Amino acid sequence: MSVVIVGGHDRMVAQYKKICKNYQCKVKVFTQMKADFNKQIGCPDLLVLFTNTVSHKMVKTALDEVDSAHTDVVRCHTSSKNALTEILEQCCK
Repeated sequence: MSVVIVGGHDRMVAQYKKICKNYQCKVKVFTQMKADFNKQIGCPDLLVLFTNTVSHKMVKTALDEVDSAHTDVVRCHTSSKNALTEILEQCCK
């Protein structure tokens, strides 16, 4: 399963990747908006939006780029390890 995480804290990127690896997921983490952000998202199975730590523009760009028919979108207000673990528990069953 491929996962794209948009938002979160810069210092948590390694931990987000470690959690996803435990669930056998390939992951891309974007905490900052880069110039070619829309081209890097791809077509993931799951898009996780940490809405507390991300700009509206970045959320809109991410939602515009993913195919809603093939990608599950999960919005979460907190960007903690426990929140990501709960999301993966529900989606990776």
